[in-house]
Amino acid sequence: MIDILVAGGGPAGLAAAIRAAGAGREVVVLEPRAAPVDKACGEGIMPSGVAALQALGVGVAGHDLRGIRYVEGHRSAEATFRGGTGLGVRRTELHAALHRRALELGVRIVPGKAGAVRQDDGSVSTAGLTARWLIAADGLHSPLRRELGLDRPGSAPRRYGLRRHYRVAPWTDFVEVHWSRRGEAYVTPLGDRLVGVAVLSRDRRSYEQHLSFFPALAGALRGLEAGPVRGAGPLRQDARSPRAGRVLLVGDAAGYVDALTGEGIALAMATASAAVACLTADRPEAYPARWARLTRRHRMLTQGLLAAARQPGIARLIVPAAHRLPRVFETAVRALQ
Repeated sequence: MIDILVAGGGPAGLAAAIRAAGAGREVVVLEPRAAPVDKACGEGIMPSGVAALQALGVGVAGHDLRGIRYVEGHRSAEATFRGGTGLGVRRTELHAALHRRALELGVRIVPGKAGAVRQDDGSVSTAGLTARWLIAADGLHSPLRRELGLDRPGSAPRRYGLRRHYRVAPWTDFVEVHWSRRGEAYVTPLGDRLVGVAVLSRDRRSYEQHLSFFPALAGALRGLEAGPVRGAGPLRQDARSPRAGRVLLVGDAAGYVDALTGEGIALAMATASAAVACLTADRPEAYPARWARLTRRHRMLTQGLLAAARQPGIARLIVPAAHRLPRVFETAVRALQ
């Protein structure tokens, strides 16, 4: 019997598979798409995520990130990371590197998609495969989360993201977050001549319409060679629990607040490793508490920042406050890194 079946071959699923294979477990990844898979994301990895990739033996090229900068009009505030750098890396490059590492360790990747789940005291089955444990890493709108009855309807306003790449030399080694009353734009350096720009908002508009709310940024990008636009959303997803019997949810499948603080990959690595650690220690019941501890700070800070951004009177004070209180801003950034 397979020790651990992983449903979803994105970063969270491949990280779980790599960790489990490194612990001597037989692992199979169920994934319907051929690697590498592109996705609309900010493509910035926090220092903790970079360290997690290194611990998995995954090397990937990208652009070093020194910190986070908030920008609104002529005001800005920046905070450097402490004890390491982040990394701006194309999603396809990251996925390809994780995929290679999984294959090097003997992980079997099977084309297919998880469907109905059957489980008993000793096994769990889906898509014609049976394992001792199933790790659900099937993304933001996880079909397995719904299948297991773990979806929790959210009441928060829906937010959506759009991302595009531009052929231009990065003008900074910070992730820039540009603020407006309509949302945020995230600029991530990805290579010598590549920059990713993602926009997040509650409004459903075209990418160009969103970008027009950031006049200085739009002016800097005007006329540049640009790639296709990719979208994602709604972003907020809640799960009743990250575990249902012999199924453990990791990454976005276990719940997602927002992309505002840029921790998606770092949290995917952390929760995937925690799930495998609990399984290899034969303590699956410990996973929900570990998941809560790993994600608590992110959830609290992101929810707080989102709540402030929804209030126009408060939102317009975010960048001025960060500018005037640099130590507070630096503390917040380092708490999330």
